Amino acid sequence: MHKNYHVPVMLKECIDGLNIKADGVYVDVTFGGGGHSKEILNKLGPNGTLVAFDQDLDAQQNLLEDARFVFIDQNFRFLKNNLRLKGFKHVDGILADLGVSSHQFDVPERGFSTRFNADLDMRMDANAPLTAGKVLNSYPEEKLHKIFGLYGEVKNAKSLACAIATSRLEQQIKTIDQFKEVIKSYIPKGKEHKYLAQVFQGLRIEVNAEIAALEDFLVQAAEVLKPGGRLVVMSYHSLEDRPVKNYIAKGKFSGEVEKDFFGNQQKPLAAINRKAITANEEEIARNNRARSAKLRVAEKI
Repeated sequence: MHKNYHVPVMLKECIDGLNIKADGVYVDVTFGGGGHSKEILNKLGPNGTLVAFDQDLDAQQNLLEDARFVFIDQNFRFLKNNLRLKGFKHVDGILADLGVSSHQFDVPERGFSTRFNADLDMRMDANAPLTAGKVLNSYPEEKLHKIFGLYGEVKNAKSLACAIATSRLEQQIKTIDQFKEVIKSYIPKGKEHKYLAQVFQGLRIEVNAEIAALEDFLVQAAEVLKPGGRLVVMSYHSLEDRPVKNYIAKGKFSGEVEKDFFGNQQKPLAAINRKAITANEEEIARNNRARSAKLRVAEKI
């Protein structure tokens, strides 16, 4: 077990949100360092079950020795089929912590971090075909503009995309240092760290199709939860929080909630908290990652 693999944010609030029954079936779709999973197992009795998902090979070094623990080496966007294959048609609670684990940022060769020089990789699933390098070297300029603007929320996304498209004509962009060199004149002075984090976020979300995967997951989570079952989702930026909030509120990702003939709302989930739960000052002081975290809890209607 990596000692500082990932300190779970708002651990108590996440576990409370699940409202755990001792003999229930629970799913942790972002196993990571296993911090949440361990806590769920502590609350389960001998007949309870915890199913954990993670597509990251590094996370598999942290697997728990427990008869009640089932591990599935998959992305959570394939939640429903994988649960079926293991014989679980319905479950009592599902937890998703959408943060990239701090461990992934600390392994240079994964290419997630702006601190190290490495190949432009950024794949959560090491077998996936698309890398950050492929995105930078082969995507049309308009598409790069969209990724940095929409996913990275980068202010000068258009000129950034243009700089990349021009530079790669002379030479392919292969490493993080090379990429930083290409874009250095576009980085606002004094805001280097934040700007690069946003650029990398945009790339990472594209490489791993994170928003599409999240939407697939939310729809399936609502389908596999038993009535009264809980969905607990923690996100770290508005791009992730928005689909979660919309799906809980309306049962869809855009537009208004549908109503039946009698005017009853047609949606699978009901929010437990009116507003997202955020970390307290004490936790933020201990763990900076908690600052941007938003926790939403919903119940299957």
